[in-house]
Amino acid sequence: MNSKTFHLDVISFEKKIFSGMVRKIQITGSEGELGIHPGHTPLITSIKPGMICIVKEHDCIYKEFIYLSGGLLEVQSKRVTVLADSAIHGEDLDENKAIKSKLKAEKCIKSVQNGDVNYAEYSFNLAKAIAKLRVIKLTKNN
Repeated sequence: MNSKTFHLDVISFEKKIFSGMVRKIQITGSEGELGIHPGHTPLITSIKPGMICIVKEHDCIYKEFIYLSGGLLEVQSKRVTVLADSAIHGEDLDENKAIKSKLKAEKCIKSVQNGDVNYAEYSFNLAKAIAKLRVIKLTKNN
């Protein structure tokens, strides 16, 4: 390990989805986008539905994109761990299914009445669908 890299683990409830040395990552934290580089200040924060963009140790051109439905991020001096509720590689996401989910969530939000307790759930589902579509687009363009 050199000072230009750190070890990253991305783990979901189902399996370890990524483990290796990386140059940097970008991830959607609870307060916004975070860029994590070697030597980053230790940190623990929740992550929102979104993505993690990974720049691997030996490949600065190709980026790996993984959809995350939420979870926790822990940054230590030479190791970063993402504990995700669910994590899916960009190339494994179903674009048609994500589009249908987005349309359904938008339709549900439009039909909300004042005081509807399901509004938060519909908004969360919309955020997940938009995040999946973003990961799909970035994966295709990479």
